Amino acid sequence: MEEGIAQRLVAAHARIDRAAAAAGRDPKDVSLLVATKTQPAHLVRAAVLVHQRLDSGRRLLVGENRVQELVAKGPTVTDLGVGYHLIGPLQSNKVNLALRWADSIDSIDSTALARRIAERRVWRHADLDVMVQVNVSGEGTKHGVAPGYAVPLAFEVAALDGLRLVGFQTVGALDEDPAVVRAGFAALRGVRDEVVASGAPGTQAAVELSMGMTGDLELAVAEGATIVRLGTAVFGPRPA
Repeated sequence: MEEGIAQRLVAAHARIDRAAAAAGRDPKDVSLLVATKTQPAHLVRAAVLVHQRLDSGRRLLVGENRVQELVAKGPTVTDLGVGYHLIGPLQSNKVNLALRWADSIDSIDSTALARRIAERRVWRHADLDVMVQVNVSGEGTKHGVAPGYAVPLAFEVAALDGLRLVGFQTVGALDEDPAVVRAGFAALRGVRDEVVASGAPGTQAAVELSMGMTGDLELAVAEGATIVRLGTAVFGPRPA
């Protein structure tokens, strides 16, 4: 099993490297977030250790879609020195659980959620990294704020004590036309650029673009992705 993970990680790094080179970018500017939905804790740990042995020079992050998995696997992951991200939706009644383990919450989609996290975080005397999630495709099955509301939401999040706005996350359009998918990624880059260029308080660090997954990472890297989120490309098909 670990050998298979190693082979897939090598292939994943090669894909990112080729995509970055084709876009005229430094491959090391694109981080790899391993999406570990439904994967058992021992495989998550194995993937991190394999990555460290590969010594690729690329930053590795680990991302969970569900708070319950974040909590269950946290003890297995957080001692390894990688960023542990919540990349899926967060309900307000699970904020305290998420804050116990998450280094970053990448799915902020409302001022109310951001304020609730900030209220819980301030007393810890350390800012929490967060990203605003944007639904660039408008598809009803996807989470995130509409692009037209993303900039004002980002300003509100950035101004909250206890939070550090570090960027934006999206899921690409489910469309066979690469131009449609790429346009969505370009839209997220436009949101990021507008926010950073504004000079508004708390926006200076909002440079990350978490976009691109196993099926569309090349398009995302071409549009400036700084983090790509890969699950099946690292672990193979998810368990039933």
